[in-house]
Amino acid sequence: MKYLVGADIGTTSLKLAVFDTGGGMIRSVTKDYTLLVSGDRVEFPADEYVKLFRDAYEEATDGLEVAALAIDTQCETMILTDEAGEPLMNAVVWLDNRAAAQAEEIKARFGNRKVYEVTGQPEITATWPAAKLLWIRENEPDVFRRIRRIFLLEDYLLYKLTGAFVTEKTLQSSTIYFDIQNECWWEEMLDFIGVRKEQLPELRNSGEAVGAYRGAAVVTGAIDQIAGAVGAGVVDGTAVSEMTGTTMVVFATADVMPPYDPSSIVPCHKNFDNRFCLLSWTPTAGMALKWFRNNFCESFSFRELDEMAKDVPPGSAGLTFLPYLCGSTMPRYDPDAKGAFTGLTLEHTRAHAVRSILEAVACMLKENLDYLGVDCDQIRSMGGGAASPLWCQIKADLTGKSIAVPENPETACLGAAILAGAGVGVFGDVKETSKKLVRIKEIYTPSGADYTECFNNFTAAEKRYS
Repeated sequence: MKYLVGADIGTTSLKLAVFDTGGGMIRSVTKDYTLLVSGDRVEFPADEYVKLFRDAYEEATDGLEVAALAIDTQCETMILTDEAGEPLMNAVVWLDNRAAAQAEEIKARFGNRKVYEVTGQPEITATWPAAKLLWIRENEPDVFRRIRRIFLLEDYLLYKLTGAFVTEKTLQSSTIYFDIQNECWWEEMLDFIGVRKEQLPELRNSGEAVGAYRGAAVVTGAIDQIAGAVGAGVVDGTAVSEMTGTTMVVFATADVMPPYDPSSIVPCHKNFDNRFCLLSWTPTAGMALKWFRNNFCESFSFRELDEMAKDVPPGSAGLTFLPYLCGSTMPRYDPDAKGAFTGLTLEHTRAHAVRSILEAVACMLKENLDYLGVDCDQIRSMGGGAASPLWCQIKADLTGKSIAVPENPETACLGAAILAGAGVGVFGDVKETSKKLVRIKEIYTPSGADYTECFNNFTAAEKRYS
């Protein structure tokens, strides 16, 4: 039997998994790494990404014959090289915020409406590669003059594995120099930041074979959230996905790009099938529960916290938690927002506090679904939060939607492997393959518990304290 490999390269860890053609996971490997942080600069040695991948691949595939592999990555991490593909500096990680002034320059030149209508991005921030390239042009002119190839992280790995200078459209849709409507480079933006089209990779679709590595076909992947959605079976409008990990990300497909709305900050990306998708995210979710455990419940496991909180009635006896320990993004952007417990009385215990945190994240999920303006039959739940039956049930009750937990927790790796298989003809249509291979472990349906007061308390506290 030949196998398929999917790799998911996140901000601080790489996960690589081997699957059979029935979607069963055979082996998996995780490699953690630490970013280089100095003030608003966040970097990582570019070739370390390659070494980490090669090491994980060798470990996971030892003795196995691999038909194809695909890689999904974080979006905006950028690598600049000379003609030979040798890095001119460390990779500039997506978290890097050095280019805030340059983002304002771009905003002054183009405005939010035009940038959204071309690229799908409603905000112009230091995160976007266009702003970072402008920063390098203005602050590192010697480096800028030597740039011959501009990679994002997936592109760089594909190049190092195959020698092909290619990219895929989902990855480029938050650069703000890619036109997601016409699927081409936005030349007006390139002119403004001083970049030539020949410095950028050839645009390809997700799921296209572009070369080979150790006898396996190398196939273009997708951004991490899209790969995760494919690996969770979220490939049409019947379901959305939510991932409660450190942060919470909500993903929904869209047939058309929504019109510009100056009050909305929901980004629109190119999807793997060249349609569109919408993303919303919050900076804290599971991180809030981890913070509480590490500081106030050090001797308890997360499972024990669940057991502690399950006997507390819905609403936590009026105790409300605001989970904004790192500010707020959606639906209200406020980087200065703070976390808080409100409504505390002598009645409340540690168990009430734990449950109020679970309920707060579920309230954020409901708010973000309302903000996205999408309707669905089911929510596919992923990340560490999906391992908590209590949390899943609270989410079902608060949203009024069934919560389905996929059997395979490594949904991004599975999604990348599905794209790999499609790229070499092992699978046919990606959507049909996803629906066929994704198996659901557990479904939580709304129990009828009344969370009206809980949600009203949460939204009132938001207005009062944020």
